[in-house]
Amino acid sequence: MSTPSLPLTDRSDLAPRLRTAFLDADFTADGLLERLGAPAYAALARAETVPALRATRGGTPLDTLVRLFLLQRPVTPAEGGAALPGGLLDDAVEGGWLRREAAGEAGDEAIRAVIDVRPYGGPDGQDWFIASDLGCAVGGAGGIGSTAEGVVLGVGGASTTLAGLTVRGPVGDALDLGTGSGIQALHASVDATRVTATDLNPRALSFTALTLALSGAPEAELLEGSLFEPVDGNRYDLIVSNPPFVISPGARLTYRDGGMSGDDLCRTLVQQAGDRLNEGGYAHFLANWQHVDGEEWSDRLRSWVPEGCDAWIVQREVQDITQYAELWLRDSGDHRIDPETYAARYEAWLDEFEARNTKAVGFGWITLRRSGAAEPSVVVEEWPHPVEQPLGETVRAHFARQDYLRTHDDAALLAGHFTLAPEVVQEQIGLPGAEDPEHVVLRQHRGMRRATQVDTVGAGFAGVCDGSLSAGRILDAIAQLIGEDPVRLRDQTPAQIRLLVEQGFLEPVEEGTRAQA
Repeated sequence: MSTPSLPLTDRSDLAPRLRTAFLDADFTADGLLERLGAPAYAALARAETVPALRATRGGTPLDTLVRLFLLQRPVTPAEGGAALPGGLLDDAVEGGWLRREAAGEAGDEAIRAVIDVRPYGGPDGQDWFIASDLGCAVGGAGGIGSTAEGVVLGVGGASTTLAGLTVRGPVGDALDLGTGSGIQALHASVDATRVTATDLNPRALSFTALTLALSGAPEAELLEGSLFEPVDGNRYDLIVSNPPFVISPGARLTYRDGGMSGDDLCRTLVQQAGDRLNEGGYAHFLANWQHVDGEEWSDRLRSWVPEGCDAWIVQREVQDITQYAELWLRDSGDHRIDPETYAARYEAWLDEFEARNTKAVGFGWITLRRSGAAEPSVVVEEWPHPVEQPLGETVRAHFARQDYLRTHDDAALLAGHFTLAPEVVQEQIGLPGAEDPEHVVLRQHRGMRRATQVDTVGAGFAGVCDGSLSAGRILDAIAQLIGEDPVRLRDQTPAQIRLLVEQGFLEPVEEGTRAQA
């Protein structure tokens, strides 16, 4: 099955004029929420369109644009002309954004959208628009996924997760590898002087151009090709990629299937990124990886990290091979085909996993930072619990803490000053009426939302860390309070301090900003 032709971008004035019409009608993320109401808005995210259809029966320009581009319903020429005035409707038809068709037995004319255009709120309140194929965005009227070759997906959970993970701030050169509909390139355009977007699918590059133009963002360099091939030996301050990471038999669907054996595409992408990063630059990836029988999954991921890079790898979910196969067979609609064909495709997935001795598949994110450290920090962990997005600053702080710990031995830790992270609370767990708690837990309410159990000394230490006293002096005071040998306490506690710093419960205080005791 082939995809329909893409709207033309030959008329450079069309996208800005459409953007103006969208803004005039309040066809924005905030405008949608206000017009539809929270229940209908949430239902749309589940691909349920009836509540949104009921909410847009008023015939206003906003109602018309919602029905056209989000609900994929026909509108009358009069409604279309009111929403896209001044000849814009005719120009949008000529430009390939809309099409005219016969409607009803009387042969009346109707207007339909050719692509999905979805309002999207930028990080600083920008009114952005993501262009994609019809029915291929979260909340699309046709649901998510397609069996069409070369289809381009819109905004989904994976793309927003990656955008939230990315470390933000001014950079020179940014690369969005496997750009799809261009959401990562759009985010990068806020901070980067130059943005390059690549994709194996030339159709995706056209959609990225539409997304950037509709959003009023600067143009990006658009290059066709696989992995890092299109950018030759160029280096970047920021690399982001939501690649086609699905581990599948073959590469039937280019928008999701890697086309290499097993998890080789993700491994290759991560390993090659090291040589494409400038010093201090970050690379962020979403990925799937195999859990191979007889091999620790964490060791597999550690072997991917390129030389000269620190890494933070977080496994967010694990599915056994049957769950994984069923998920992606449903994604492409294979569960709706005839039972024999479905069974044969299911068997092919299981054959692939059996041949590779794979028992499960992990999903998560991988962040690299080019540090050039002699002893790179590589943290691989499993964290399936809820987190607070965006996490970009949490990611930045993680690597800053690794720098601190790498250069501070136990003696330096004891001489250091720390503050308790502002979002941390203490929980005491025990039987009602008991004199002392059985457990003391420190819990974060921001970022990764970690929780860690500490002993009495650890809880007391964290509770008084306000930056005024060194860690050693705090431990001496605790030792005197509980009748412990201060030398023994100084010898035993640095490991616990190091863990609390590494996980973000304690924050080192710069020497110039310390309050003096």
